[in-house]
Amino acid sequence: MKNILIILSVLLCAVGLSSCHSIDDDRIPPATVYVPFSTIGDWNVYGVAGAGSYRYFIKSQKKPSGYPYTALSGTGFGGVLLVGDVFGNPVAYDMCCPVECRSDTRIRVIESELIAECPTCHSTYDVFTTNYGYPLSGTAAERGYGLKRYYVISGSNGEYMVITR
Repeated sequence: MKNILIILSVLLCAVGLSSCHSIDDDRIPPATVYVPFSTIGDWNVYGVAGAGSYRYFIKSQKKPSGYPYTALSGTGFGGVLLVGDVFGNPVAYDMCCPVECRSDTRIRVIESELIAECPTCHSTYDVFTTNYGYPLSGTAAERGYGLKRYYVISGSNGEYMVITR
């Protein structure tokens, strides 16, 4: 009887450990991220308006057009995707697909499905709910590769900044 209990315990532990998996969201090389919104006016023009809204920041391509980039500005390895989550809170991700790991292979938002997708490997990611960059399908889901997330902090006067985590 004692042997059966030991075997059952070992099997339960093995099943428990095999069913748990973590998401690897640190595959993207480190790069400077600094996207400040100095005033509420800047946020109103270049930020996200609420739940389901999004904006791409790619300094090398001067996106969004007119954003006041400076020498200190940085938009990560592949660019910054700024979204308003389901609660309207700003959330930021590196746009580089963690499967491809190339700065020029960027995820894009599929508005009709409220997800982000890599145009190369077609992996999809949850960017608008509280799963924050979790892989939904494709190679990223198979390998457990999530999007790299950045901090969005707010100042006392309502201004925001996107910075490296």
